[in-house]
Amino acid sequence: MSKNRIFKGTSVAIAGLAALPLAIHAHAETLNIVSWGGAYSMSQQKAYNEPWMEKSGDEIVNIDRSGNALAGLRAQSQAGNVTWDIVDMLPADALIACAEGLIEPLNHDELLADAPDGTPPSEDFVDGALDECFVASIVYSNIVAFNTEMFPEDNQPSSIADVFDLENFPGKRTLMRKPINNMEWALVADGVAPEDVYDVLETEEGIQRAFAKLDTIKDEVIWWEEGAQPPQLLADQEVAFGSAYNGRIFNAMVTEDQPFEIIWDAQVFELDGWVVPTGKLDKVKDYLHFATDTQRLADQAKYISYGPARKSSSPMVSTHAETGIEMKEHMPTYGPNFATAIPKDDEFWADYNDELTQRFNAWLAQ
Repeated sequence: MSKNRIFKGTSVAIAGLAALPLAIHAHAETLNIVSWGGAYSMSQQKAYNEPWMEKSGDEIVNIDRSGNALAGLRAQSQAGNVTWDIVDMLPADALIACAEGLIEPLNHDELLADAPDGTPPSEDFVDGALDECFVASIVYSNIVAFNTEMFPEDNQPSSIADVFDLENFPGKRTLMRKPINNMEWALVADGVAPEDVYDVLETEEGIQRAFAKLDTIKDEVIWWEEGAQPPQLLADQEVAFGSAYNGRIFNAMVTEDQPFEIIWDAQVFELDGWVVPTGKLDKVKDYLHFATDTQRLADQAKYISYGPARKSSSPMVSTHAETGIEMKEHMPTYGPNFATAIPKDDEFWADYNDELTQRFNAWLAQ
């Protein structure tokens, strides 16, 4: 697990940022920012944390706890000691946290920056990116990748069904220790069309069908809980396949030269973004305004293969900042990659996550 990282800012403003219509703190703050760690947190660090610290003089403490952010917010709230100032969270968890009063409602057009041409945020963010207590920053995918060196050149896997085919594609798999994504993939591998997955999963028969399909590979699965684990297991050839965030695999392929390939078939496509714990809005509103503006989200997409959640940011993204490679084909939303994409149903998981997690854990224990 990654340790918390502290980055100290300076009071020197970056040239070109000084003209931003943004109130700067009279006194420097320490912002406790919760995110995912790894390549994703580094993309945030480069795209907007470092520029913000330079501009404001604030200090940012990066806390890698987004994988358990909802539980963490609940615990801090119950203890009456909320130490997190802004949290990177999945939309399904944000729906729950909002309903429980753990996070602030957000007036998006008041709090966020307009697009460069004056388009208000409510019209500039992609569909579904703005919710009552949530503002998305990126579009990403949960995918399955494989190590190309573990299969002959004339028999490389290409579909989600291949992940469940131990006969033709032997080897260990590593999957996230949660029902989310695994249930969807099991149904698609069993013949359900991507667009019908949630209709099927809302039935008891569909749930049992998903678990039955997962049963076929259960003995060959290593379950992961931290996003850094799948790329490492793949690199060490401890597994042949690994579910992962597409940005983690991109980073391993491009900056570490790992022999990985992404199976885009049935990618579970979703948003990720910010929530503000109750009582913290005044402290972080300037940072939130800055970190979600058009330029910052375009800059982030230069460091990781996640699409920006603002329409005005997309034309500003072209090549990878470190290697200079074209980013288009590595984006989840690139046409061929998106052909069989499953848009994650956040309302479904907000309604059924607790129940299916209990059943998933019971299934694991069998």
